[in-house]
Amino acid sequence: MSDARMVSVGVEEEFHILDLNTRQLVPRAEEILARLDGDSFSPELLKSVVETNSRPTVDLLALRTNLLDLRRRLAEAAGELGLGPAASGTVPILDVDALDVSRDARYEQMTEDYQIVAREQLICGAQVHVDVADRDLAMAVVAWTAPWLPMLLALSASSPYWLGADSGYASMRTLVWQRWPTAGVAGSFRTAAEYDQLIADLIKSGVISDPGMVYFDVRPSAHLPTVELRICDACPDVDNVILIAGLFRALVCRAVEQIAAGGQAPPPRAELLRAATWRAARSGLEGDLVDILGAGPGPVPARAMLRRLLEEVRPQLEQYDDWELIDNLAEQAAGRGSSAQRQRRAFARRGLLTDVADLILAETRDVPPAGAVIGVAPAVSAPDQIAPTLLERYQPTGYDEVVDDRGAVRPQYRAVMRTLERLGPDMLDERVGTREAEQHDRGIVFKVAGDERSRPFPFDIVPRIIAAQDWAVLRSGLTQRVRALEAFLRDVYGERAAVADGVVPPWVVNDAPGLRHGGRAVADEAIRVTTAGIDLVRGADGGWLVLEDNLRVPSGIAYALEGRRLAESVLPELGPPSGILRLDGIPALLHEALLAAAPARPGGGSSTGGGRASGGGEPVVAVLSGGPGDSAYFEHTMLAEQMGVALVEPGELLVDDDGAHRVDGATRHRVDVLYRRIDEDELFNAVGADGAPLGPALLRAMRAGLVSVANAPGNGVGDDKVTYAFVPRMVTYYLGEQPVLDDVPTYVCGDPEQCEHVLANLDQLVVKPVDGFGGAGVLIGPHAEPYQLTEAREQILADPRRWIGQEVVALSTHPTWHDSQLQPCAVDLRAFVYAGSEPVVIPAALSRVAPPGSLIVNSSRGGGSKDTWIPRR
Repeated sequence: MSDARMVSVGVEEEFHILDLNTRQLVPRAEEILARLDGDSFSPELLKSVVETNSRPTVDLLALRTNLLDLRRRLAEAAGELGLGPAASGTVPILDVDALDVSRDARYEQMTEDYQIVAREQLICGAQVHVDVADRDLAMAVVAWTAPWLPMLLALSASSPYWLGADSGYASMRTLVWQRWPTAGVAGSFRTAAEYDQLIADLIKSGVISDPGMVYFDVRPSAHLPTVELRICDACPDVDNVILIAGLFRALVCRAVEQIAAGGQAPPPRAELLRAATWRAARSGLEGDLVDILGAGPGPVPARAMLRRLLEEVRPQLEQYDDWELIDNLAEQAAGRGSSAQRQRRAFARRGLLTDVADLILAETRDVPPAGAVIGVAPAVSAPDQIAPTLLERYQPTGYDEVVDDRGAVRPQYRAVMRTLERLGPDMLDERVGTREAEQHDRGIVFKVAGDERSRPFPFDIVPRIIAAQDWAVLRSGLTQRVRALEAFLRDVYGERAAVADGVVPPWVVNDAPGLRHGGRAVADEAIRVTTAGIDLVRGADGGWLVLEDNLRVPSGIAYALEGRRLAESVLPELGPPSGILRLDGIPALLHEALLAAAPARPGGGSSTGGGRASGGGEPVVAVLSGGPGDSAYFEHTMLAEQMGVALVEPGELLVDDDGAHRVDGATRHRVDVLYRRIDEDELFNAVGADGAPLGPALLRAMRAGLVSVANAPGNGVGDDKVTYAFVPRMVTYYLGEQPVLDDVPTYVCGDPEQCEHVLANLDQLVVKPVDGFGGAGVLIGPHAEPYQLTEAREQILADPRRWIGQEVVALSTHPTWHDSQLQPCAVDLRAFVYAGSEPVVIPAALSRVAPPGSLIVNSSRGGGSKDTWIPRR
């Protein structure tokens, strides 16, 4: 033990045997074992289990290779019989009466002695052996390692289902295992002789028949010169086994060093250790564990406990050159969550236990090559070391967010790509079909102008990850931008100081297509931009640029929410890890912002303080929609439902001198805030419930402070693409700050000099109408035909104010599943800002993705979206 590098580690893995047709546990291990060698493969108590035994090794990667080889050989032998190995603590489908005990005198006697405890031994574990030849030293090591065993159990938790039902535990195997009279927490022993005497006494008592029946969570092995870890569930993911083996060896080596230095183990009370074990079995990685090593027992998140363990044994891991490997495997495990959680997600998708069994079989069998350890970057990185099949023909031409310019998968995407590789093209195609069917069932659709039918909104299965440091910059820049635009809108419909001071040319405001008389009906203190959708892109260097501002009726948040829900349902193996910001509270944040938009209370109360409400209570909000014909009607209905507010169309509104009301038969319901999801011109020209035009009455009610419309009328002057070119100046003028985010270089054709530049460079620029949306009217010069350039020139000359030119941005690409393969597709990001007393960037964003070969991400032009992961920190 003087040289830590000489300490070997080995693993015994137990595998359930399932029928690949029924996914049921079957007693056919003997048939499989007849096809395999007896040195590496052996029977267990029940005929439905096969055990594999690795070679002892110092090298964790060599151990991993050995385990993969054993799994492969076992799977091949089983597959010839229509069977498959499942490495999990329990399996979801079984018939206890159809199972039997292996034909072995010892096992048959155990069944006779222990009855149901033996017959229901329908569990599998993974045992780790670490060399400790001196038995007295081994006993001391047991005491030092014991406090960390619940953490290792939580890492392995893979047995939520017991006898066909969800047990409510992450490791039901632990509870079943502890039925044995000699299982669980070990006592404290000063010497090996004291421990051996206990075993002798237990045998003499008749409770056990041999030393091999001592099943303590950690013990000196009964047949090898090792300390043996026995607490863990079998792990579908072989990398979890390597993680646990590396951590346990490091704990053993640390204990030996502490003992050699004369340290005394501080063993916790056995009762506390049992409680900590129970908590780990209950929670897995998804809840709290019991901290029994701190100042006093208390709950601590499992992932925080894992990080503490890593730091505790870092010196020992570094002695083996294992630190990078184990640190990355730990991050991967924390990110993916426990196997128990993945199994529950698989069940939630369709409510079928066969889906759970399929997941376990796939994770046990479909393992990547040994070189594809997550987070371990070889000296020369290449995509085939992470996802050899899926990235074989993946060839981005510019900045790609997943694959770098050397062809290597970027670190934050390694776990994602490995999971996709494990599933494989056929399974991914199947999941895409499941997703589309679920979208149809739930009505997650949109409608393109001119189409008679709505279509499913395209959701890609490959998630996009926004780095935490990027998100921090974006949050700062987006709130700054919305504050400046809010100030500009108030100024435009007020004194127009920015125009008077020469910050914005008069024609920019006076000739703006979005300038509306209704904008002056908004109270001075009112919030005009309650919700903003700011579109961003990444350029050739990976840096972020603002592409445009949407301040009228920005859509997309419901599709971001549904994209996450669909991802978790259809692809549970790739559910977002715990460190990713959750989206549960988004509708509540929107509701809070709308409440803040309510009219000022009589007597001078500010709208930003919560607003006026009918009857003195909370203001009443309603979502105002154009109806089922609206392209985003699904979003309108979903948001109304999740906020718990009414969905109303113009024909259901009655506005009079008493305010706005939703008419339901003979009943009138007061409305304080109309969340406008309809074009303002359409709204003001619509006919209300009384048969009269809504516009005049609604404007009178707004001026009188009886109702608010969010977003405010007249906001179009703020998201005009000419106005966009002046936003950096607004930031400095209104806020006295330097812009955090850069814009795309833009030329406004209303300026004669800039217009001349655009006309001279049409074939090199992107040309856009200033009030366009959905990608309509956009011309990308380098991709345009000569006749299209001619048409654009004529349109610009006819009305220069209506057009801008922008430098072409080589949009970043992201792998997107298309035609049964990954293709690099251009992406942008729509971030959402909700404004109450202060603008808040909500923890959700819509990543929009263009079709292959296109730069237009809009759904009306064939674009789709991706689930977007934003780390907490």
